[in-house]
Amino acid sequence: MKAKGLAKLIGTSESTTVEWKQSLSEIDEIIETAAAFANTEGGIIFVGVSPEGNVFGAQIGKGTIEKLVNQVAQNTDPKLHPKVTVKKIEGKDVFVVEVKESHDHLVLAFGRPYKRAGRSTVKMSKDEYERLILEKHKEKLQFDKQVCDNAELNDIDWEFVKKEFIPLYENASGKKIAGTPKSMLESLSCIKDNKPTNAGILLFGEDPQKFFMNAYIALARYGTEEVYVKRLDYKEFTGNLFKQIDNCSKYIKENISVMSRLIKDRIQREDIPEYGWFSIRELVTNAVCHRDYSNIGTKVIVKMFSNRIEFYNPGGLHKGITPKNIAEMQFSRNPVIAKILAKVEYIEEMGEGWNKILKEHKEHPLWPKLPMVKTDDYTFLVDIYSTKDKFVEQGEPIEFSDRQGKIIFYLKTNKKINTASCAKLLNISNDTALRELTSLKVKGLIIKKGIGRATCYTLK
Repeated sequence: MKAKGLAKLIGTSESTTVEWKQSLSEIDEIIETAAAFANTEGGIIFVGVSPEGNVFGAQIGKGTIEKLVNQVAQNTDPKLHPKVTVKKIEGKDVFVVEVKESHDHLVLAFGRPYKRAGRSTVKMSKDEYERLILEKHKEKLQFDKQVCDNAELNDIDWEFVKKEFIPLYENASGKKIAGTPKSMLESLSCIKDNKPTNAGILLFGEDPQKFFMNAYIALARYGTEEVYVKRLDYKEFTGNLFKQIDNCSKYIKENISVMSRLIKDRIQREDIPEYGWFSIRELVTNAVCHRDYSNIGTKVIVKMFSNRIEFYNPGGLHKGITPKNIAEMQFSRNPVIAKILAKVEYIEEMGEGWNKILKEHKEHPLWPKLPMVKTDDYTFLVDIYSTKDKFVEQGEPIEFSDRQGKIIFYLKTNKKINTASCAKLLNISNDTALRELTSLKVKGLIIKKGIGRATCYTLK
């Protein structure tokens, strides 16, 4: 800041970021104020200015600046190294001591914590200081905010960020992204000090498994209710967390039963999956979002049985959260990952995922058994249950193809159809049309009327 600007600043008043000291004889107060500035917003101490704002100047001898900087550093913890300069203001020499804001606001002066309150330097309360310490330790222990060891910016899949993530983000937020992809990831705590964080690598890394060997989903599919048989299939879903969620959810949905039935007075058929679509995706997402990635020896595991699907992830529930109150309580082991997944609508931001899972189960037309949650200090397991047996029990497992669905839709409007008009409707041969009509007749959905050329079909 130029001398003219400093003069204007001195001429106003002391504030949260400005302090006047008449001379270096007030060194203890200068040090305390420096610590207070560091613990608040940063600030400037003018030495050579009276409490009323009059410029008297300060005596400057050989090594005075060096001595002042050393005194501040020696009596603060962690050590402060303010920028000290001498400026001519109103023709007099004034020390300008500039202090930057501390990252964690935990600077001590003479072993005590200070902060700025308006124009005053005051001691922090014990509770306030302890809260800041706790927040600092929480941040240190927060896995996804930490810089990823040995990772560099070129380990980020920038093509994925630009071509897939940013469009998702803009679509979900309804806003265009300002700034560069790098600045965006910095704002999301995925880049820190020009290095990718653990969250940055897991969400956007070209090869996250290079840094976290077991950060993937292992899926086993069985044809029975237990594991004591040969698996039908085994898959490993790797890559970044978005790809793991998408690919694993897609595989599960492709390998479960979907039944169709006709509802009275409706034209369209109703497709009923044996598991709720939302529940599948939400539980896959929860598993990769909330697992304990610091436990490098474990992985997310999904097991598909004939009567249920198990979702397992390493890392138990937070203290105070139980299987009974999980729908009401909120906790995220990886808050950066959770926040980013929420921003692109991969997960419920307000912790409503469990409520929606329960709602989907309660509204499913075949009334599935509610999910079962099992947990301890180190693991979290959720079972969801199939509804296939209930559908069969109802005696109405009506399944039909898209072609047959078009025939039924046509009959809802046109009352009757024959082989020729069916062939024209579906753009198929008369023989193929006859097979489709016969299949619907066998299923009891349509009735054959007339004989010979007068043969037609109507809805039953």
